[in-house]
Amino acid sequence: MASSVKERLRQNRAAHLEELTAFLKIPSISSISEHKDDIRAAAEWLKQAFLNAKMEKVEIIETKKHPIVYAEWLGAEPEAKTILIYGHYDVQPVDPLHLWETEPFEPTVRDGKLYARGASDDKGQVFMHLKAVQTMLEVEGTLPFNVKFLIEGEEEIGSPNLDEFVANDKERLAADVLLISDTTMLEPGKPAICSGLRGIAALEVRVRGAKSDLHSGLYGGAVQNALHALVQLLASMRDENGKITIDGFYEGIEIPSAEEMESIKSLGSGEEALKEELGVNELFGEKGYTARERTWIRPTLELNGVYGGFQGEGVKTVIPAEATAKITCRLVPGQDPIDILEKIEAHIQAHTPPGVTVATERHDTGKPFVAPVTDPVFAACARAYEEVYKTEVAYTRMGGSIPVVETFDSQLHIPIVLMGFGLPSENFHAPNEHFHLENFDKGMETIVAFWNQYANS
Repeated sequence: MASSVKERLRQNRAAHLEELTAFLKIPSISSISEHKDDIRAAAEWLKQAFLNAKMEKVEIIETKKHPIVYAEWLGAEPEAKTILIYGHYDVQPVDPLHLWETEPFEPTVRDGKLYARGASDDKGQVFMHLKAVQTMLEVEGTLPFNVKFLIEGEEEIGSPNLDEFVANDKERLAADVLLISDTTMLEPGKPAICSGLRGIAALEVRVRGAKSDLHSGLYGGAVQNALHALVQLLASMRDENGKITIDGFYEGIEIPSAEEMESIKSLGSGEEALKEELGVNELFGEKGYTARERTWIRPTLELNGVYGGFQGEGVKTVIPAEATAKITCRLVPGQDPIDILEKIEAHIQAHTPPGVTVATERHDTGKPFVAPVTDPVFAACARAYEEVYKTEVAYTRMGGSIPVVETFDSQLHIPIVLMGFGLPSENFHAPNEHFHLENFDKGMETIVAFWNQYANS
């Protein structure tokens, strides 16, 4: 990387953080309808930021829900490569608010970390690419590659409208490589290229008993309690060892190669450090697998929320008429999200306790993805990481999901490089989300180094 670009990034660090702070202040929560105007404001902010970065074409593309922001600079030499960069500007809800040490949309720097919802997932990482491009154009006047940005506002709700856009607009998105920074490094100081993501299947379960809440003294023992029925139903989905008991849940799972399994083992279990980080005295999961294997190459079924009955202070002696649970499954290659949802619904029908009815509502779905890392672009990425971080890069999978990645893979047929700068401990989707500023600084240098490596390869 040209030293002048690196120096300009360092000179502008304070200004860049000020701009990122303005971006993070926008509560662009895609899942809550009252934030629709905030989503629009974030899209408009990005549009102006791309215009300030001297992109040749910038537009907001409407969808059935939240808009896409598209930008491009195609001024490179005719034989130059084209890099497509994907990210998202929407963020997760902030609940429970009382666990935040500072306001989630009032960015705060503490101990070398920037705290705010979206700081790591994914506004901070999107912003790094934007400023890296802008800095290269300011210093060098041109780029050795063409660049396109596709930044959506629906990733946190499963990208319901992006599949259609990608399928219908493949010419606009034509590129030589797709670059995504929405994943994590292995640990502090240890960069990682992510070669796989788990898919997702989500649904809501609603149990209904009597026509209204009942007095527990007058009716207790004579009617089914919706909460008890829900707990019984949920308990039937997993055994005491963490194995999922849904019929056919594990059918068709693709086992990673012996070489990849050995690579995962070579990274060590990291389990003692994980327990300390999480503040637990014991880890839990499917027997026969390490914590990394459970989160990278095995599927899950998790309860994300269970509620019903009286939630206020003190006691209210009622038999709840309704109870609800939210469930998400993380899926691995060989599993299809619709098939998994059908199997869960069949399990619910077969295990519904007497005295209640159960209804389900499907939510996010996304297929798993695994990248072949033999393409030369991955070697260029590794060299860039190693140039800046001064250590060997790790090849990992990630337990999370980016549903549209599999769509990009099937529709665009180009290498997809998952080049993240977050850390697993940064509380994305949780209170006190933050981004280590060391990786904000080194990340932009690494991005520019990779672009130069790739453009000249």
